[in-house]
Amino acid sequence: MQRLHLHLLSDSTGETLEMIAKAALSQFDDADVVRHFWPMVRSQQHLERILAEIAAHPGLVIFTLVNPDIRTQLETRCSTLALPCVSALDAVILALQNQLGQEAKGRPGRQHLMDEAYFERVGAIHYTIAHDDGIGWEDWEDADIVLAGVSRTSKTPTSIYLANRGYKVANIPLVIESPPPRNLFTLRKPLIVGLITAPDRLVQIRRNRLLSLNQGTETDYVDMDAVQRELKFARRMFADNDWPVIDVSRRSIEETAAAIMRLLAERDSSHDAHEPGPKPI
Repeated sequence: MQRLHLHLLSDSTGETLEMIAKAALSQFDDADVVRHFWPMVRSQQHLERILAEIAAHPGLVIFTLVNPDIRTQLETRCSTLALPCVSALDAVILALQNQLGQEAKGRPGRQHLMDEAYFERVGAIHYTIAHDDGIGWEDWEDADIVLAGVSRTSKTPTSIYLANRGYKVANIPLVIESPPPRNLFTLRKPLIVGLITAPDRLVQIRRNRLLSLNQGTETDYVDMDAVQRELKFARRMFADNDWPVIDVSRRSIEETAAAIMRLLAERDSSHDAHEPGPKPI
């Protein structure tokens, strides 16, 4: 298979461009791709240095550049080199302009402005880190989401991912011998979601964890019967409290988070539908 050099140029952090490239590449099996990442491209001098690297390693160029001069310079040089040069957002921006009836602002890094949403996201990350693994249960009512599950059901990474999307998340490990704080069962604001997984997969994950820590594997932590009892205990708690449950056995962190966000949106829309509307005059 021929190796592809993929050049990603952004006038901001490049986070959006990296996500687009990652999503597109996931559609191809065993692709031999070398990624060249060029963020914060905001001057023609910077672009000139990058163009030299592109000429040395020709391939596909994908960009998110709003400065017309820099963009034209890139497109012209790529045309001279006979290299494909693709704007990652043009089609979406054009469609939005047509529907909204207004021109796009064309400001580099506009999606990363330090506005109210930015500070809310930072606050969500701080809250989530401070409420990992059952810590800070006294103010769980301030959370948007509380994740519950036995050890190694991806609670922490899922929490961090959701925090980066602006959600305040707490998580609590469920241990048969140590019941969770009582206020877990009286929370009103947060959406409480139970995470479970297949017992054989859980045993393997835990075993790998112990081996990475150079610890022995002769323990109930990886004993199949003990693990099944843990999962049964968790499932019973979820059912008794009517909490939604997500099986993470074959889900990525992103897929689990997407399912949780969908549950939260459905709950909030259901609440809104039951809110009394304005009385007719």
